Amino acid sequence: MRLKIMPVRLQTKIIILIVSLLFSIIFVICGVFFYLEMKELKANTGNRALQMAKVIAGMPEVMESMESDNPSMRLQPLAVNIQKEIKAQFVVIGNIEGIRYTHPDADKLGQHMVGGDNTRALKEGEAYISEATGSLGLSIRGKAPIFAQDGRILGVVSVGFLMENLNSRMEEKLVEISLIALLAINMGIAGGYVLARNIRQDILGLEPHEIASLYRERTAILQSVKEGIIAIDADGYITMANPSALEILELGESELLHKKITDIVPGTDLLEVAKSGHAQVNKEVFIFDKDIFVNRIPILERGKVVGVVSSFRDKTEMKKLLNTLTEVKKYSEELRAQTHEFTNKLYVISGMLELGKFNEALDWIQKEYKINQERNDILFDRIKDERLQAILLGKLAVASEKKVLLQLDEGSSVNMIPTNIEFSSLVAIIGNLLENALEAVEQKEGGVVSFFAVDYGNDLILEVSDNGPGFQGEEIDRIFMKGYSTKQVDQQRGYGLSIVKKEVNQLGGTVEVQRTSDNTTVFTVYLPKNQSYGGGRYDKCSDSRG
Repeated sequence: MRLKIMPVRLQTKIIILIVSLLFSIIFVICGVFFYLEMKELKANTGNRALQMAKVIAGMPEVMESMESDNPSMRLQPLAVNIQKEIKAQFVVIGNIEGIRYTHPDADKLGQHMVGGDNTRALKEGEAYISEATGSLGLSIRGKAPIFAQDGRILGVVSVGFLMENLNSRMEEKLVEISLIALLAINMGIAGGYVLARNIRQDILGLEPHEIASLYRERTAILQSVKEGIIAIDADGYITMANPSALEILELGESELLHKKITDIVPGTDLLEVAKSGHAQVNKEVFIFDKDIFVNRIPILERGKVVGVVSSFRDKTEMKKLLNTLTEVKKYSEELRAQTHEFTNKLYVISGMLELGKFNEALDWIQKEYKINQERNDILFDRIKDERLQAILLGKLAVASEKKVLLQLDEGSSVNMIPTNIEFSSLVAIIGNLLENALEAVEQKEGGVVSFFAVDYGNDLILEVSDNGPGFQGEEIDRIFMKGYSTKQVDQQRGYGLSIVKKEVNQLGGTVEVQRTSDNTTVFTVYLPKNQSYGGGRYDKCSDSRG
């Protein structure tokens, strides 16, 4: 069984980070300070020793004593008194040979001075600072030569301070620095605790791993929801948009995020919700040529509105579903018409056989067979796509029931229609165009409707023509408007061509309308075979009808 490792709390992380940083910084600062302080202390001590050595070497009493018969008698008490006054560890005076005349330890008088650092003073007459180990230990020394009146070097004065005492002084300072550092660390811990509490309040008391988990879940939810979701801040700038919102609005993420909502959707009520704090539910709006249902909910923090979330769904999609269901219903009715027409033909054959008109029955059967065979040759040999075959079979049955001739153009040639053109879109486009054409010639003697389809090149081309009455010239700009119809106004008309235009637009295609010189109305649809949904257009050519 694997043990679950509990994540470290944010507060603990912040305190550890602050203490680690403070400790590192204080350690470096203390090290540098200790080094500089030690360097300065040694320099000051050396200068002090050197100055005192020069002063002592220049004293007349010292110069006179150096040329007397017993220099130690007068110099030893003098050196001891000076040593006590300046708080040095030793004041040693030696002759030109380095023999001591004075020393803190009287037993060492008359012996050679130790350290090996008298050469420059005794040979070259220099005053200087040195660091050497003598009889009392390692020390910093100030060396100064003693000159006679005639300029001869009589001896040397060495004033020294033991390094042991300097280190003791530095240890005392180090203790003081450590106490200050400890105080700074404690203040850092307290500050880290307060900072961590404030941060946790800003993130609603959540830990980082909880925020990460919520973010992953939020991302997954936003991507899985089919409704578009947009969030804005209190100033109206877009802070979040899920993929469905980008798809519905047909915009890229860079075109939406951090932009003013009024620049994207002029006249939106999102800012009104942000001001009033009142939600709006199931409100229908029309934007980007789409009918959309919108919900707008204010985001509250401590009773104050800090933003608004808007969820919306495309009413067009629901309408498309309803249209698809309607077309399926039509398709089932067309199959019923086909069955009804076939039953009628069977009754005719049965009647002829009962009357003994066998030759007439055979001729009629052969005639029907020929008609169906010619039609089937085009439908099944030239049009290979089963979805298109199904649509045309249904419409052929309806045309037969209405006693209208629906011809399939011999030049048609369609293999497989690409998957980006959905079956529902095909039903809506072809079904409505053929339905309009059949209704246009239904009351006309010799009325003919023709269908042509080809998928050469990059487009699927669909063409529906009829020799019906057509449209007046001034009607061409209105035939694709929703609700417009030349039929009786008390009927539910004027939606077929509007649906065709919308479906063609969504497929990124083009629809053209023209009235030819032989009084034939032709609708031509161009659908790109390798294009995702986008915007399209329709073109008018001459006098046209739809």
